[in-house]
Amino acid sequence: MVENSIIIVEDDEITALNLNLSLQKHGYDVVAVCDNAIDAKVKIEELEPDIIIIDISLDESNDGIELGNTVRQEYNIPFIYLTSYSDDDMISQAKQTEPYGYIVKPFDPSSLHATLQMAIFKYEVENKRKVNIEESNVNDFDIEKLLHAKKDIDKPIVYFGDEYYLDIGISETFFKDKKIKLTKKENAFLRLLVAQLASVVTFEQAMDYVWQESGATANSVRTLVWRLRNKLPTDIIKNASGIGYCIEE
Repeated sequence: MVENSIIIVEDDEITALNLNLSLQKHGYDVVAVCDNAIDAKVKIEELEPDIIIIDISLDESNDGIELGNTVRQEYNIPFIYLTSYSDDDMISQAKQTEPYGYIVKPFDPSSLHATLQMAIFKYEVENKRKVNIEESNVNDFDIEKLLHAKKDIDKPIVYFGDEYYLDIGISETFFKDKKIKLTKKENAFLRLLVAQLASVVTFEQAMDYVWQESGATANSVRTLVWRLRNKLPTDIIKNASGIGYCIEE
């Protein structure tokens, strides 16, 4: 038996009923079914489920996305979206909340179960990794040592991603030999990612290195990453949900 506790947030009564029955057949403990974001927040706070299913368009609005964002920022609980939408703008907004998966209506019970189990597994792996990550402060000296260890033998550049490189001599980033114009904070965060290539840069490390002052939050980092992703030609910054970000080798 699975026995993971789950909250369903779905405003369509028939869909909510079908979800409830399907989940119970697969051994889930459905601890609450909510048809709006306000009630859902109360139940999430009270019951602390293992995972949450959220209709992406509660009340035919973006309430589902806003709820997902709240769960991401305030609760250490994985969630997946249930959607009938193929709208690119809606999906783009949803991606920013870093869900653990998507299920398309009308849902297939087997696919739903598989998606939930993969989401829970991913969440557990990431939390173990989070425990093992050394939350130490980083400074310019540490970063320079890491970058110099990765640089090309003949030139002061560090290659990363696909056709990107960082010129550590002038602290500029290039894609296909064309300079990418970045702000001071965007440049600092990208240097940190490249210095720790293939390793996760935690929110705490980013706040300490990029801002170097009090007041920065995990949401400050998310906003910075959103801006940086919009400036980079390809999607090279990967999420480590609830932990931070990384660039794969």
